[in-house]
Amino acid sequence: MYYENILNKYYEEGSALLDLLLTHSEMVARKALAVADAARLDVDRDFVYNAAMLHDIGIFHCDAPGIYCHGTEPYIRHGIIGAELMRQEGMEKYARICERHTGSGLTAKEIAETGMPLPPMDFLPETLEEKLICYADKFFSKSGDPKEEKSLERVRRSMLKFGNDSLARFEALHSLLSTP
Repeated sequence: MYYENILNKYYEEGSALLDLLLTHSEMVARKALAVADAARLDVDRDFVYNAAMLHDIGIFHCDAPGIYCHGTEPYIRHGIIGAELMRQEGMEKYARICERHTGSGLTAKEIAETGMPLPPMDFLPETLEEKLICYADKFFSKSGDPKEEKSLERVRRSMLKFGNDSLARFEALHSLLSTP
């Protein structure tokens, strides 16, 4: 499967949004594979790469003009929007990556307590590949320089903004995926 074929269905070739998405996704893919290599994880490398390239496919439906997104949906919904697109393509494993990479995963309790415009269910990474991409994604932002890798401490501070549970889930991912 070539991620380009999927992205070309939804994004205008040469657009600033597609360029940003590709840059961000490539950085996430490289980080995920580097983490897998360092930790000697047995993962499907082709799947991890392609899934990382598609994890943010739903952003074009969102209202985030600072990153060239001129849709109408709140940005927090980009994961479930991407999951819907992947399911329409018959790509369930990729859909799960899309819907489970936001933050360090989201719980039904957090969604209900904060009033996020998401279905009240858990969106937590479960498979090793889901965890890898969720983890790697935290080190890169689409705002600012998309090639700049955040420090571990900066990622931790970012996760803490969403509460102790979010930070604890990130720390669990870090412990699982760190070099032994």
